[in-house]
Amino acid sequence: MSSTFMNHSRRGPAVHRLNAALEKFSHFATAWTGSTWAFAIAVAVIVIWAVTGPLFRFSDTWQLVINTGTTIITFLMVFLIQRTQNKDSLAIQIKLNELLASQRGASNRLINVEDWSEEEIALLHKRFARLSERLQDAADDCESHSIVEAREAVEEAEETLEQARESRERHRHSSATPPQPR
Repeated sequence: MSSTFMNHSRRGPAVHRLNAALEKFSHFATAWTGSTWAFAIAVAVIVIWAVTGPLFRFSDTWQLVINTGTTIITFLMVFLIQRTQNKDSLAIQIKLNELLASQRGASNRLINVEDWSEEEIALLHKRFARLSERLQDAADDCESHSIVEAREAVEEAEETLEQARESRERHRHSSATPPQPR
C-alpha cells in the first residue's frame, strides 16, 4: 500500500473533511477554469482593462491592477493544476499497474517503475529502445520470427530490469550508509 494512501487513512475526521472539501472545490474549479465561459470571462476582463486605459491615463495604478490580478490568479492556478495533475498521474499509474499485474506473461517488475530513479528509468528506456529497433528491423525484413526469438527478447528485457533493480539497491544502500571517516 502506498505511503500516501496510508497517511490519508491515519488522519483525523476534521482533516479528512477539510481534504474532501478542498478536493471537491479543486475538481469544480479545475472543470470551470477549463471551460469556454472561463476563457470568455478572462478575455472580457482584459478587454475592459484595455478599454479603461485611456480613462485612467494608463497610470501606474491601472497597470498594477492587471499585474496584481493576473499574478494572484496564476499563483493559485499553479497549485490547482498541480493538485489535479498529481491525482490524475496517480490514477493512471494505478491503472497501468493493474494492467501489468493482470496480464499473464507481463513482467511484474515494472509495477511502480515510476518510483525508480531517473537514471534507472533512462537506462531501462534505452534498453527498450534498442529492443524496439531490433524488432522494427526484423519487421522491415518481413521475416517470420520464432517463439525462441521472442523469449530471448523478453529475457533480455528482464535482465535489464534486474540490472536496474540491482543498481537501485546499490544506490539505496550507498545513500543510506553514512560516509566512513578516514
